[in-house]
Amino acid sequence: MYYGLSPKETHGVSEKWFTAFLKRNPSLSIRKPQPTSLSRATSFNRTNVQNFFVNFQRVLEREHLQAKDIWNVDKTGVTTVQVPEKVVATKGTKQIGAMTSGERGTLVTAAVAVSAQGNTIPPYLVFPRKRFYPHFIRDAHTGSIGTANGSGWMQEEDFLIFLHHFVKQTRCSVLNKVLLLLDNHSSHVSIPAIHFCKENGIILLTFPPHCSHKLQPLDRGVFGPFKRRFNVAMDYWLKTHADTPATICDLPGVAAQTLPLACSQKNIMAGFQCSGIWPFNPQIFSEDEFSPSSVTDRPAPPATVPEPTSSLVLFVATDPTSSLVLPAAIDPTFQVGSSADSHPPAMASTSGFTISPVGIRPFPKSEPRKITRNALKRRATAVFTDIPVKRALEEAEEKNKARLRPKTKRNVSIKEKRGAKATHLAAKEPAESCPCLVCGEDFLQSVPDDDWIQCSTCQGWAHEACTEGYEHYTCHDCYMS
Repeated sequence: MYYGLSPKETHGVSEKWFTAFLKRNPSLSIRKPQPTSLSRATSFNRTNVQNFFVNFQRVLEREHLQAKDIWNVDKTGVTTVQVPEKVVATKGTKQIGAMTSGERGTLVTAAVAVSAQGNTIPPYLVFPRKRFYPHFIRDAHTGSIGTANGSGWMQEEDFLIFLHHFVKQTRCSVLNKVLLLLDNHSSHVSIPAIHFCKENGIILLTFPPHCSHKLQPLDRGVFGPFKRRFNVAMDYWLKTHADTPATICDLPGVAAQTLPLACSQKNIMAGFQCSGIWPFNPQIFSEDEFSPSSVTDRPAPPATVPEPTSSLVLFVATDPTSSLVLPAAIDPTFQVGSSADSHPPAMASTSGFTISPVGIRPFPKSEPRKITRNALKRRATAVFTDIPVKRALEEAEEKNKARLRPKTKRNVSIKEKRGAKATHLAAKEPAESCPCLVCGEDFLQSVPDDDWIQCSTCQGWAHEACTEGYEHYTCHDCYMS
């Protein structure tokens, strides 16, 4: 039916029709979708979620844990360049500016741990510096600790320091065990960290890969309010320090004002509840939330079946009157009529017959996954402090160590040879002894490729990697004086 239009004529939907359509259907509204990566959409499926809840229930029943014993730890980043909040302006203004500390910010990693009872511990901060100094956390929350590395991201050694901090704050032991829920990052499941958790009564249970946006309480209830409050606090900080850009030493003080407000007992308990962890509810997620993963519901790879031989009988008809086993997909209410019944069954009325869009145009399905030889093995959810899992992880690490080839003269790369030559040439050049103002490393002992920057006040020198990278640098002592 073309309603007076020929089949060749096409008309787009007008804005007036769409507005009337929304009025006729008040249950519909315009929403801005949240960006979701393909890995998260496909990995969050019922199989992965059920495997996690099975492991979680097994730990609960075995250890008899309560809400105060269930903890979740995760990392988030705070940067010196915030996202400006919305402001009220005059209509017709084309462009509105907001003050930031620079074009690109410097990231500081904060590790936060919360319990299902609503408690939290002081955060653990990782700074992007070669060496850590106490003045980095001078304005941080009471009890906070910090460390530094070249990247500013959590590494295996940093997570082990956090575990010592966690044991000190929670006072867990072998007689007073706690469950620590965390993601599958490689820094969390190292062998030294697992041994430390085993000795101090910490049970490590990891989430399935790419499922933390639904299963992790911190992502569901805490980090969203924290980021919004942090951006507002950074806007206020820049207004009160109009002539000074924010540095990494200022971020702990801003986080100390906003993190306690985001880590309220209401937000923490809501995060555990909506993820189905506490109160324990493995059926918290509906089928609509698993629907994005239906596209990649691939069939299992075909098994290797031996070729039939001449002595193998595939089908033997011994009794023509034997009953047939119907597939489960066939409606059990359907019965085969007698030979005397020659009339076909009556068809149902079409008045109550509906066809779904999926029946007319099914969703596309991905092809079977190709098994490659050198494919990376994805870690699944598991209790890494259990002996079988820990032993398998140790065996895998031993195999990786055996594969590593010792360095010989033949397999030294050209890049290393060039670096050795540059170091030799730099050693020949005359230079004065000059320590870095931040890390204290002497200029004569530094790598020749490192860039140095001079303080505009005291004329001292520092690694450019140890500073914020601004064109005009002022050291900490000159800035405080």
